[in-house]
Amino acid sequence: MTRFSMPARRALAAVPATAVLVLLPTVAYAHVTVNPDSTAADSYSSLTFRVPTESDTESTEKLVVDLPTDTPFLSVTPRSLPGWDVEVEVETLDEPFEVEGATVDEAPARITWTAEKGNEVPPHEYQEFAVRVGALPEEGTEIVLPAHQTYTDGTVVDWDDLVADDGKEPEAPAPVFTTTAAEAEGGHHGAAASDDASDDASGETAAADDAPAVDPVGRWLGAAGIVVGAVGIGAAVFTRRRA
Repeated sequence: MTRFSMPARRALAAVPATAVLVLLPTVAYAHVTVNPDSTAADSYSSLTFRVPTESDTESTEKLVVDLPTDTPFLSVTPRSLPGWDVEVEVETLDEPFEVEGATVDEAPARITWTAEKGNEVPPHEYQEFAVRVGALPEEGTEIVLPAHQTYTDGTVVDWDDLVADDGKEPEAPAPVFTTTAAEAEGGHHGAAASDDASDDASGETAAADDAPAVDPVGRWLGAAGIVVGAVGIGAAVFTRRRA
C-alpha cells in the first residue's frame, strides 16, 4: 500500500477532483478504426479511417492501409486531404477471377497517405482518411484492413491483429467490418420521397418558428414611447416660443 507524508496528503486534498482525474494514467488506448457508410453487399462504400497519435512527443507522418486481395475491390478512389499525398498501389492477384465475362488479374492492394512537411498529426490529436471502394463482396464477408502508422521518429505501429478465438481484444486490432445483405433495387425510393416530404414539412415548421412573434405588450410600450416623445417635442417647441 502506497503511503503519503502529511504534506503530500494536504497537497492532494487541495487539488480539485477534476485535476486528480487528469493525473491518472489512461487505461484504454485509442485504436486505428474504420467506419463504412455502407456495409451492404454489391454496394459502394465510403470508408473513413480514424488515426489517433498516441505518442507524447512524436507526430504521425504516414498511414498505409492494406486492401483485401482474396475479395478485392475493383474500384478505389481516395478523397483528397490537404497537406497529404496519397497513392494507390495495384498488384497482380494470385488467383484471377471473372467479372461479367472478363478476366481480372490485378487490383488495388494498398493505399498510402504521406504528410507534407508541417502537416503531420500532432501528439494526442487525430486525423481522418477517407476512400470510396466497391463493390463490396457477398453478405457475411469479414473485410480486414490492416493499417500501418508511421511516426516522425521512424517508429511503425502495425494495427493488424485479429480477435482471438476466446474473443479477447488484441493489443493492436486491425480495422475490420462485416458486409450485410444487399439492398433491394428501388427499395429506398418510396422512403426517400417520404423523407423529402418530411423535410419540407420540417422546413415549413422551422420557418414558422423563426418568424417574429406578435407581442401585444411590446406594441403597447412602443405606442407609449411615441406618445411620450411627441409630448416632449411639443414642450420644447412651446418653451422656445416663450423665449
